Amino acid sequence: MICTDPSRFSVEGAGAGFEGVRFIHEALPELTAAEVDPSVRFLGTRIASPLFISCMTGGSEGGFRANTMLAEAAGRLGIPIGLGSIRVLFREPSLFEHFHIKPIAGDVPVLANIGAVQVRDLDHPELFRLLERLEVQALVVHLNPGQELFQPDGDRDFRGLKEALKRLCGDARLPVIVKETGFGIRPSLARELLDAGASHIDIAGSGGTNWISVESYRLPEKSRGRASEFADWGIPTALLLAASRELRGRLIASGGIRSGIDAAKAVALGAELAGLALPVIRAVADGGVDGVVALFNELEATIRNVMLLTGSKTVHDLRRGTVWIEPALAASIDAFARAESARAVPSAEEVLA
Repeated sequence: MICTDPSRFSVEGAGAGFEGVRFIHEALPELTAAEVDPSVRFLGTRIASPLFISCMTGGSEGGFRANTMLAEAAGRLGIPIGLGSIRVLFREPSLFEHFHIKPIAGDVPVLANIGAVQVRDLDHPELFRLLERLEVQALVVHLNPGQELFQPDGDRDFRGLKEALKRLCGDARLPVIVKETGFGIRPSLARELLDAGASHIDIAGSGGTNWISVESYRLPEKSRGRASEFADWGIPTALLLAASRELRGRLIASGGIRSGIDAAKAVALGAELAGLALPVIRAVADGGVDGVVALFNELEATIRNVMLLTGSKTVHDLRRGTVWIEPALAASIDAFARAESARAVPSAEEVLA
């Protein structure tokens, strides 16, 4: 598998920008380590920490084994888990058990996952029946035009997706979470999707797995040059979080989160949860369920330490002025905000047209 063999395949970006975010140290935290509580509520369930296993895999024997182990790990850890795309179930319903992991995960939220193009093209009542059978707590809709463009048989028509998402949010009985797949959702679009009825936005910025790079390894060697030009495509996760702070409470962060410090910074910037995918699939490949549990235990331990060292008894406290932004990132945030604002303002030619 391309994503699990870093010695042969380079699929990661240059970083999500969290090095430009710094914590404000509290020398007198007035806390004991035992008092620190990293638990949060998500989708009506109390979870152990503001972490989750991001949407990844399914639809093959390897994906089935991975999903089973990830579901067991999520249950042991007390954190949510996302599924890979359930699109395949509309072609191969016999694969249902590959995705029906709720009995294994137990009380933690399980998130189904499907592409926005399928939301536009599929029969919604059929989709809702499938979600009910899967016993999931939310539907994640992924936006992945970059990835699709570099798949030989990928989607090329992305028209009508906003209207389809609005209809889905209006009709669905479950919360709908909209996510990117590693290139980011800009703040004004995130706001538009929330206004359309999405419960959360997973901004999934750049800095982690670059799915154009992943797809390039499936292309004939002579065709890989086009993909290499997009190796640094996208908007970094940390920049997006800092630029979207008025949306705090509705954002989820994934994309390039590689450590407990990254996760703590994402939460401090306003993310409800911080999600990982690539490190998790590598952990399950190397160490099975125990490998995943060990990974997240380390992440949570770091978050607990960050909370104590910032005087934060709860995650709510961690979000209250515990970080500052380095000048270089602050300048990038300002430049990005100006560029996005200009994008939203019609030109004189458009006004006169």
